[in-house]
Amino acid sequence: MASARPRRLRFNAAVSLDGFIAGPNGEYDWITPDPSFDFAALVRQFDTLLLGRHTYELAITRGHLLQSTGMRIIVISTTLDPRKHPGATVVSSEIRQAVLALKAEPGKDIWLFGGGKLFRSLLDAELVDSIELAVMPTLLGGGIPLLPTGRRCLLRLDSSKALPSGILALTYSIAKRPPAAAKSRATSPRSKTSP
Repeated sequence: MASARPRRLRFNAAVSLDGFIAGPNGEYDWITPDPSFDFAALVRQFDTLLLGRHTYELAITRGHLLQSTGMRIIVISTTLDPRKHPGATVVSSEIRQAVLALKAEPGKDIWLFGGGKLFRSLLDAELVDSIELAVMPTLLGGGIPLLPTGRRCLLRLDSSKALPSGILALTYSIAKRPPAAAKSRATSPRSKTSP
């Protein structure tokens, strides 16, 4: 009997064409609606939401999808008091180990939702498996960037689809880096055969 596919940590976000996931004050009124996009089908692929504190608090105050999906909520925060948030599991230390443990559990994929800071830290820790962006036909000119400064990451395009509204849906997986020795051998002039 074949084993189940391991759970993946998938970063899924809307982004402006110039690379922002929110306006300067956190606004998202620039996100273009598209009736052809099946949001319910996307949500059914996950059973766990992984968020940072800021995104979690914003989602609570704006009645976002936390209340409607029935997903398990995991919040990465060193300042939230878990006793005041009984509907969420607050992780404040050993974050890498906690995320690895989540990925090792049986279940659907894990949705890395919201802010760029948590996305950056988990990407740098090589914990993110895919990046799924809905690129909006909008230029914001400023705001909260998709990705703060950090390590370079190579991606492989898995799919792209243009929606009727002008949204471009892109899915990337993380490209595996070749071993340093193999890379250096492949690029070394000495590896070529002499005439």
